[in-house]
Amino acid sequence: MAKKQSGKRRRRVRKTVLRLPDLDQAKSAVLNSPSSADAQRGYRHAIDEFLDWYCSEPRLWFSKSAVLRYRIHPESRRPAPGTINLRLGAVRPLAYEASDAAC
Repeated sequence: MAKKQSGKRRRRVRKTVLRLPDLDQAKSAVLNSPSSADAQRGYRHAIDEFLDWYCSEPRLWFSKSAVLRYRIHPESRRPAPGTINLRLGAVRPLAYEASDAAC
């Protein structure tokens, strides 16, 4: 006997707040992308610094606006513009991976 399908479909509920296990999974995916050990070390440093900042902010959702707010943090210490771009270059793929994990 075949089961009768109901008219209601299950909707996928999107996560609005990503927890650290979700971010750790996204972090490992981003760290596996560069083939150079030096690039992986630089990405790891930038992502760890971002996660420390992200965890210190009260109730901040991980989204594009969080990455834009993070940009202010390294700029306050006045490093070279290339350093800021390198750090944001590591954080952006983390945001893309985390948004894929949130679906």
